[in-house]
Amino acid sequence: MRLATIRTPDGTRAVRIESDAAVELGHPDVGALLSRPEWRAEAEAADGRRHDLAGLDFAPPVPFPEKIVCVGLNYRNHILEMGRELPEHPTLFAKFARAQVGAYDPVVLPAGSDAVDWEAELGVYIGRQVRHATPDDARAAIAGYTVVNDVTGRDFQYRSPQWLQGKTFEATTPVGPWLVTAGPDDAPLSAELTCTVDGELMQKADTGDLVFDPAALVAYVSQIVTLVPGDLIATGTPGGVGHARKPPRHLTEGNELVTRVEGVGECRNPLVRDPLVRG
Repeated sequence: MRLATIRTPDGTRAVRIESDAAVELGHPDVGALLSRPEWRAEAEAADGRRHDLAGLDFAPPVPFPEKIVCVGLNYRNHILEMGRELPEHPTLFAKFARAQVGAYDPVVLPAGSDAVDWEAELGVYIGRQVRHATPDDARAAIAGYTVVNDVTGRDFQYRSPQWLQGKTFEATTPVGPWLVTAGPDDAPLSAELTCTVDGELMQKADTGDLVFDPAALVAYVSQIVTLVPGDLIATGTPGGVGHARKPPRHLTEGNELVTRVEGVGECRNPLVRDPLVRG
C-alpha cells in the first residue's frame, strides 16, 4: 500500500493511493493512522471520500513526528572510497519536524548559508512502539519506506563537531510523497537511489549497500530511546554530494532537486530563497 497525507481546503487527510484515486482513511494524517494498533487493516479496508490523483497537494506523510533520527556514513562503497574503515556503530544526529517539506514543495535556501548541499536517502517509518528491539522486533516495527533528501547547510554543519545546526534548517528536507508499507517477513529493501539537480545525475547507489540496514538501525536506536509510531529514520546518503566535488557544487535559487527511490517514490522540489529574509 501507498499511504499519504494530503492537504485539502478542510485540512490534511490521510489517504490510500490507488491507481485511480486517493481514498480518505478517516484520520488527519498518516501519523495519526500509525498510532492505531490495527492501522494496516484499517488502511486496507477504508472506503472514504475519494480524490482525483491529478493535483494532489502532498504534505510530509507524518507532518509532526515525535522524532526524526538521521544516520551518517552508512554506504559501504562511499566509506571505502574515502579511505575510511567501516563503522562499528551508526553515526546518529537529529532533525526537528519543521525541517520537513512535502514531496513537491519548495525547499527554502537557509539564510546565511552559502554551501547548501543535497543528500538523497531512504526513509524508514516506525509502525509500532519498540524499545530494546531484537532483530525480529525491529523488522516488525517498520511500517514502510519513503524518500528523503537531507538538504544540508555545510558551512553551518562544520561550525562545530555537532552537525545539528547544519541539518535542521526550517523547510529544507523533502519527505514523501507517501509511505510504501512493508511487512515483517519482507526481505530488506534493495532499490536504486538517485539524486539529480536540474536533470544532472549527482548520486546513484543501491540501498542494499547500506552498512546498517533499516532493521539494524531500528534495533540500535531503540537501545537509546523508545521508537514510537510515526518516527522517521533517514538511513544515510551515498557518494556524490556537492561539497565533496572539486570544485564543490552547491544548490542555488531556481535549481530543481529530484530524489528517487526505485519502487518507493520521487520528490521533486524547486529551490527558493527564504521569503522571510529581506534584501
